[in-house]
Amino acid sequence: MTAVGIDAMEIWTGKLKLDLAETFAPAQGDDPGKYTKGLGLHASSFPDVYEDIVTMAANAAHRLMERKGLEPEDIGRIDVATESSFDNSKPVSTYVAGCLEQVYDGDFHHANKGERKFACISGTQSLDDAYNWIRAGRNRGRAAIVIATDTALYARDDPGEATQGAGAVAMLVDEEPSLVELSTEQGFGSADETDFLKPNQQFPSVDGKRSVNVYLARMREALDDFASQVGDIHPDDYPLIPFHTPFPGMVRKAAALGYRHIIRGTDVEDLVAEEIGHQPMREDFESDDEFRDAIREYTDALTETERYQDWYADTIDPTLEISREVGNWYTGSVHIARAAGLKHARENGRELDGQQLLVASYGSGAQAEVHAETVVPGWEEEIAQLNIDEQNRKRYDLSFEEYEQIHDVHNHDTEADVEEFTAPESEFVFDGWGRMGERKYRYVE
Repeated sequence: MTAVGIDAMEIWTGKLKLDLAETFAPAQGDDPGKYTKGLGLHASSFPDVYEDIVTMAANAAHRLMERKGLEPEDIGRIDVATESSFDNSKPVSTYVAGCLEQVYDGDFHHANKGERKFACISGTQSLDDAYNWIRAGRNRGRAAIVIATDTALYARDDPGEATQGAGAVAMLVDEEPSLVELSTEQGFGSADETDFLKPNQQFPSVDGKRSVNVYLARMREALDDFASQVGDIHPDDYPLIPFHTPFPGMVRKAAALGYRHIIRGTDVEDLVAEEIGHQPMREDFESDDEFRDAIREYTDALTETERYQDWYADTIDPTLEISREVGNWYTGSVHIARAAGLKHARENGRELDGQQLLVASYGSGAQAEVHAETVVPGWEEEIAQLNIDEQNRKRYDLSFEEYEQIHDVHNHDTEADVEEFTAPESEFVFDGWGRMGERKYRYVE
């Protein structure tokens, strides 16, 4: 069976930076550690005045096509995943295709275009769609471009404000990939939940505590479902585990739950038991509350063991390196986690050929998906092409007053006349409004 997976990827971050410790925390009267240690975030990325979800998506896709030497005729499908869409009918993918047609001789009239919505998991669902399209033989030798693009903007003084971020990830999905091969096995955990939603509004309504609990519950279900297909899972099976990362602090919770779950009944649990005992069992407690308290105590003790901390440092922490500097990208967050983990592995000489990543995606509302991806030879060359570190270094460092201005620019309910903070160069930019209220774009040399 021909391998299908991610052949290459590109990342495009918003050009503005908000330093959480140096700029945001003092203005809020907060201890910087609330953000750097609690949330695990150092900075957020924001779009400049001329940037939005279309420009970021089109710029990431353009760089991807240029690097891979592709023309429009090579692409048979463009899927965009976003929860920041500004049109309830016309998909963002059509805007992206229109941008790209400004710089190529050919067009994308032959390409299937769509937009996926299921909160943050829709980026992974779009990957699944592209995978299935190729597997079904409907691609006629063409590849798919999958783009996750979002501006995660919260209302001012909302508890989620510090987790904001903006950027796009473009992925080329094709046969015989050069980065990772997608597996056929998937595990799902899904339920009708009201933890995070945007009912005809730009800013999300969030039940923060419930959202964390729903995230963990759906992840546990997805992991169980995945294990039911592949058999027993051992923590040593996966050198990297990229999670959906609304903020790194959330991943710390998910990783502890996942580790506790997959060591159950393994040699690792027996070794850990020498320090903290075996995992509590429900039948040993009179009530659910007592059992939950015991599980909580066990998990806290587990995360203090040297064995767990070594596993976390090797398997989880590398996947958070980009997110710490750019914030939450909603649909793109798990995909920058994958990129960060592979980037760290390359820079530190880790040998990953033929090894599997365990990718854990999540979307509020709510659904989690767990699947494996096999790292293929040549992955180092692909990851070496990413320039996210350079992009982050070049970001304009906002003052708090400037942050307030740019927040108003991207708030649909606010009229703001703000000069751009950076100068566009060789990229697509927002170019005003058309006769039917549509957004227009042009390419700046």
